Amino acid sequence: MKTHQLVLAWIENQLSEGRLAVGGRLPAERSLAEQLKVSRTSVREAIRILEAMGVVRAGVGSGPDAGTVVISDPTAALGSALRLHVATQHLPVADIVETRVLLESWAVAHARRDSPELQAAARLLAEMDAETVGVDEFLALDVRFHLALADAAGNAVVSAMMGSLRESITGYASRLTGNLPDWNATAARLRCEHRDILAAVQNDDGERAAQLVAAHIEGYYKEAGLASGGTVPIRP
Repeated sequence: MKTHQLVLAWIENQLSEGRLAVGGRLPAERSLAEQLKVSRTSVREAIRILEAMGVVRAGVGSGPDAGTVVISDPTAALGSALRLHVATQHLPVADIVETRVLLESWAVAHARRDSPELQAAARLLAEMDAETVGVDEFLALDVRFHLALADAAGNAVVSAMMGSLRESITGYASRLTGNLPDWNATAARLRCEHRDILAAVQNDDGERAAQLVAAHIEGYYKEAGLASGGTVPIRP
């Protein structure tokens, strides 16, 4: 095991046993290095990895923000990894679409009618109805709407996975708009489908909501010409 991995293993153990929690601070760099008998360089490398994973936030100087603090951002590492794998074509877009269908169908089927996230989803639909909304803003609101529905199910892992897909979804949805024959017609259809999905969730009809959201997601990508193998033909 490399020395920075020893540091990571120690921190993981501290978190697992409850000696470290969200909001807690890691020992000072020098102290941790001496305690684990590793170099300070190894400690810094471990902390950089944890920062990238969204587990800690490293502050400098002195005062209340100084030191390395345990935070909670489970989407950070997942999102970064997904973006890189999509960019290198290790993850076909069709697979991302299929994953969205699986996650969101489950989420809307289990969404709680009293969840405040449903109110947030309704507000996002109202923003999408504005005549001044451009394509990019519409797509950004669209993704936030779907994330709100996922959050309404109350499953932290599903929410984290959906959050990690956020940028991949936004990026490819935006690229595919150039393939659509009529954006205004597509946007009008998406608005209607959004309302139907939300209404089904609010009426506690999870089965219908799941069917609607699956058709909604798959329909957009099919209309934009996403090939079954996951390739994305972009019109010039």
